[in-house]
Amino acid sequence: MEVKCIVAIVERGKADKIVEKAKEAGAKGATIIYGRGTGQSEALKFFNLRIEASKEIILILSDINEYKSIYEAVVKEGRLHEPGTGIIFTFLVSELTGLHHRERIKN
Repeated sequence: MEVKCIVAIVERGKADKIVEKAKEAGAKGATIIYGRGTGQSEALKFFNLRIEASKEIILILSDINEYKSIYEAVVKEGRLHEPGTGIIFTFLVSELTGLHHRERIKN
């Protein structure tokens, strides 16, 4: 089984809706991790206090033949074609343990 990992980094509070659309497009699940940006544009000054933008990182594993519709759903719901809304990328997973139940169901 060849697997792709879709990674999307979005503004905090947007991941749940994005994951919902990804599931409608075929994702079996997702993991959401919280983080913060470190770029200069991420840090704002407000009343002399430094405020850093919080981020949500969405990880979705998908069969390589099924990832494209999930990817497109994430881009659309997250408005990732618009500047400043986040980023998305994919990579091939070379080793994976723990999803053997999916192989048994498919066979």
